[in-house]
Amino acid sequence: MAPKKRNRSRLAAALWRVLGFLTVSAVCGVLVASLAVPGVAAAGVAVSRSIIFFNNLPAELAVVPPSQSTKVLTADGKTIATFFAENRVKVGLDEMSPYIRDAIVAIEDSRFYEHAGVDPQGILRALTTNLTSGDRQGASTLTQQYVTNVINESLVSAERTDQVILSGQKSIGDKVREMKLALELEKKFTKDQILEGYLNIVFFNRDAYGIEAAARHFFSTSAKELTLPQAALLAGLVNSPSFYDPAVNPDNAIKRRNQVLDKMLSDRKILQADHDAAVASGVELKITPAKQGCSAADMAPYFCDYVSHLILNNPVYGVDAAARERKLYRGGLTITTTLDSRLQAAAQAQVDATAGANPDKWGASLVSIGPGTGRILAMAQNTVFLPAPGKFDTQLNFNVDAKDADGNDLNGAGGFQPGSTMKPFTFAEWLNEGKSMVAEVDASRRTYPLDFPWKSSCGKVLGAYNTAEKALGAADDLQNNDEGYYRKMPVNYALYNSINTATFAEAAELDFCGIQRMVDAVGLHSGVDNAPVNMHQLGNLLGAIGVAPLHLANAFATFAADGRYCAPIAIAGVTDAAGRELPAQLSDCRSAVKPEVARGVNAVLQDVLKLGSGVYIEPKVHTRFAVAAKTGTSNNNGATWVAGYTSGLATASFFGDALEGQKRPGQNVTINGKFYKNIDGYMLAGPQWANYMLEVAGLYPTEAFPPPPESMTKP
Repeated sequence: MAPKKRNRSRLAAALWRVLGFLTVSAVCGVLVASLAVPGVAAAGVAVSRSIIFFNNLPAELAVVPPSQSTKVLTADGKTIATFFAENRVKVGLDEMSPYIRDAIVAIEDSRFYEHAGVDPQGILRALTTNLTSGDRQGASTLTQQYVTNVINESLVSAERTDQVILSGQKSIGDKVREMKLALELEKKFTKDQILEGYLNIVFFNRDAYGIEAAARHFFSTSAKELTLPQAALLAGLVNSPSFYDPAVNPDNAIKRRNQVLDKMLSDRKILQADHDAAVASGVELKITPAKQGCSAADMAPYFCDYVSHLILNNPVYGVDAAARERKLYRGGLTITTTLDSRLQAAAQAQVDATAGANPDKWGASLVSIGPGTGRILAMAQNTVFLPAPGKFDTQLNFNVDAKDADGNDLNGAGGFQPGSTMKPFTFAEWLNEGKSMVAEVDASRRTYPLDFPWKSSCGKVLGAYNTAEKALGAADDLQNNDEGYYRKMPVNYALYNSINTATFAEAAELDFCGIQRMVDAVGLHSGVDNAPVNMHQLGNLLGAIGVAPLHLANAFATFAADGRYCAPIAIAGVTDAAGRELPAQLSDCRSAVKPEVARGVNAVLQDVLKLGSGVYIEPKVHTRFAVAAKTGTSNNNGATWVAGYTSGLATASFFGDALEGQKRPGQNVTINGKFYKNIDGYMLAGPQWANYMLEVAGLYPTEAFPPPPESMTKP
């Protein structure tokens, strides 16, 4: 550049600095005048008008709680998962180390406790430096910074991010408005309240908003336990979170930390020895990455996913889907669930052990529910939520319906064919109609023609069903699992040995509308669309329609509870960030099955493990507890089950083709190194259920089941 041009450039820069200095001096003069004499009129027309303009600026700032993380907890208080748009955990000033309070004031606004929200002295000092030396020095007080953070946070929460104005983008008008709001804010809040608010809202890292999250992220500690060098480093970080990021730019972070320590020393907040020791220390990071959502859950990712869908589908948490999502990810909720972490750990260990490495992606699941409460106590499956080497991954929940009763998505697999686990409900109707549990039926019959006179008394009451008495369908060639059972036999013997032809023989003597009411009463329905299981279709006597393990477990829980049905619940309590209680799920219970009928079912299902289709299940749970169960297997062995219960715990155990709708036959397959010609319920689902129940059933009541009335046991 030519000497004349260089000189003209320097002169222009100097004049610009002088002009800027005079302009800002005038602004500060107006500011001081406004603070000192708000109604001044003698300061000259220009100044007076400026004061009027300043005093007429908006003074209200809605200080709403910033976005906070939502916690999902087990019933016993353990963390399942955290949801957040901004990882933030609000804490009080008394829950923060004195070092961080002193450090942030020292480096960001040393006159914080002296000014009224705006510091004219600091503005003049900063601008003098900026305009005369060309260096850049900030002048916003902590109160002004807090105002900016509150405004920007409200815009982000309202999904108006395009309106966010960063510090370097502010116009003079933006700064003056910020000053006015800061002045008014200090009239409403104490200095400590403002400092607390600032330290809870300020950005430290994309995974750490607020001092508590920052302490956890960078040092795996709490805000209260921050040491002097840790606090100084974090205080220095807010000026430029990327430039001073200690994980990425440690040299920059140390230099900035030492500047903070120097300022704390000059402000007499620390002693020389403490300063020197802190300066001599390195950056000893212990980073704990923030984990967000069910895919990063500490436990029970699929139960977590189920809970999140319950929140997102429920209008009590917001008028629309977007509002409910904001509530979940920004509302600072504490969601206490019904899950028992002890049962969950045991269930997860069992499903993982059952399937092994599983290159063929066979599914295994366990779900437990509390009889008489509906509380879901465990929900596990042998998959991972996100793809991982050597793992079976899916986001579908094997244990729940695809949709809820209102058609809202639950992310469930849609249920599996329950096979013979449906037989107890026909037997229950047998008892309900006053028949003996030892009465004989003719299980030799294998064919029921199209014109067989099935009974159906409900007529058009159940219009969804085929109600013509002679048009319920035909059974051409019923098969039992083993030869030797095509004969007359007592119905209790037929049930615990799981004889298909006997179930049809029972149904031939029953009213199908009674069977339908029984199945409806215990909450069984299609896992695909929540439609009733149409018991007027003969195939459903043997479990042709897929049901979710959760609802099968709960149907058996009804027998365990002496006939009392309780709808499943997963959410025991919800509080918002202020500690206010929000609606949760309440136990919705009703009398569904006559107690004497439930007792008759319980008596026979106890023999399944002692004498019948479950006799080969190991370990022998019935030697430890009073326990009832039923095995089940679909026609092609693609879905296998054991559903069983004690008086205090009902569990459905599933093994099979979980993703292809049981299209893959469970025949001639190798699981965990063992070859199976045909998978049966007792083979894999059985030990999975038995090992689990043996470990956890004792944590809940295991009283003997009340016996059925004597009249029910007589021929």
